[in-house]
Amino acid sequence: MNLLKKLSMIILLGLTTVGMMACSDNKAENAGEKVDEMMTDAGNAVEDACEDVKEGLKAEDPNC
Repeated sequence: MNLLKKLSMIILLGLTTVGMMACSDNKAENAGEKVDEMMTDAGNAVEDACEDVKEGLKAEDPNC
């Protein structure tokens, strides 16, 4: 449940940021860069959560 909350917050924050930038800036390039950054951050959060779960289960390979 904690992982779901984190991912939901990241996605919501990202959509809000992109929406605000699109309204005030009108620069697609800047909005695209922010989306790329958010996707990278979300991917890192998922990978970290996966590694935490594997560590908790004492899996042989802790990498995701």
